Amino acid sequence: MAFLLQVYAPLPGRADAFHRCLFLFCCRTPPCCCGLRVFRNQLPRRNDFYSYEPPSEDPPSETGESVYLQLKSGAHLCRVCGCSGPKRCSRCHKAHYCSKEHQSLDWQLGHKQACAQTDNLDSTVPDHNFLFPEFEIVIETEDEIMPEVVERDDESEIIGSMGEAHEEELESMAKLESKEDKIFQKFKTKISLEPEQILRYGRGIAPLWISGKNIPQEKDIPVCPCGAKRLFEFQVMPQLLNYLKADRLGRSVDWGVLAVFTCAESSKR
Repeated sequence: MAFLLQVYAPLPGRADAFHRCLFLFCCRTPPCCCGLRVFRNQLPRRNDFYSYEPPSEDPPSETGESVYLQLKSGAHLCRVCGCSGPKRCSRCHKAHYCSKEHQSLDWQLGHKQACAQTDNLDSTVPDHNFLFPEFEIVIETEDEIMPEVVERDDESEIIGSMGEAHEEELESMAKLESKEDKIFQKFKTKISLEPEQILRYGRGIAPLWISGKNIPQEKDIPVCPCGAKRLFEFQVMPQLLNYLKADRLGRSVDWGVLAVFTCAESSKR
């Protein structure tokens, strides 16, 4: 599975969730048995990994080191996907992988030649076309349309239509209108405020569905292993596909809405 995105989502008033991040992975070759996986990681403000004080707002100095070299001092990472790489090449003992499949892919795309040149191994990592392009998600508050304004606009449209359309036309229009149409129209109206949005965040609110098909009921959402219910937290919009350039992978990655529900208690279990 390929890393898709991560959302930094601390919980106000929760000392044990001061640092809280949600990671979303997706399969690049749907349909499959495990199309999506979501992982949550959280830490208190005082911990062994991050400073208690907020980071400086000044940009970091340019060290000239590649990201790969910076990460080398920590856990061993797979050269293909960047996940934990407990396996390593039996020949050079320096290239690490998460699985035999990724080791085989790296071997075919250049490690076979680079394996003997261990001094340049870190600078010869090829583009495996496995990871998606990298972007930063900019979060902004959405400006809401006042409900009373929407109602007046809708009412004026109905009055105008009744004055211009014949009775037969109105009956025909009424038959064509369906619940599905209303859901999709609501989706279009909502995203028209910011057409390029790729993510909507709102813990505990209702998702914005694009279709009436496959909308889960409360009974369809499994409870957390701790026993607590899961709440809607964020959704990934179809506009993200335009930025991922998924077609270049030669595979069909597609969705209407990816809705993520998380533990209401955000427990550590």
